[in-house]
Amino acid sequence: MKKVYCIILLLISFFSCNTKTPTAFTEEALSEVITTPSGETITLKNVLEEYKGKVVLIDVWASWCRDCLVGLPKVKALQNEFKNDGVEFVFLSVDRNVASWKRSVQKYNIQGNHYFINSGQKGPFSDFLNSNWIPRYMVIDKAGSIELFKAKNAEDSNIVESIKKSL
Repeated sequence: MKKVYCIILLLISFFSCNTKTPTAFTEEALSEVITTPSGETITLKNVLEEYKGKVVLIDVWASWCRDCLVGLPKVKALQNEFKNDGVEFVFLSVDRNVASWKRSVQKYNIQGNHYFINSGQKGPFSDFLNSNWIPRYMVIDKAGSIELFKAKNAEDSNIVESIKKSL
């Protein structure tokens, strides 16, 4: 009898899990307040609207994250690979403070569009990602839909596939 209960419990937990990958940001995530390099505060929605009509690779990172820094050369290679295709590279930092973020952008010569998530890894955007791990790479298509929701490694072949599919 215990075996039957275990199997039923396993089936319920399997089928009740939400495994659907989001194709759009939640309103809460879009309302996330972020800071531009010039110190202006805007929302994630404002940022995404700026790149509407373009393919966007989002890199969620932090200066203290070893895996994020290890992935930077591959991100730079992706920038080179798609430089003539109009792909925008948006870096969303979850650093602990603005000074560390800005210093690291300079130190590692990270080219692209930079923003600082004011709430770090404890806000609506991070809740939407449902991830306690960075780096995190996402691809947004020209219509603003999420083409690739979850890649944790810059060498993930799904990144290139998703960009090409979205062009």
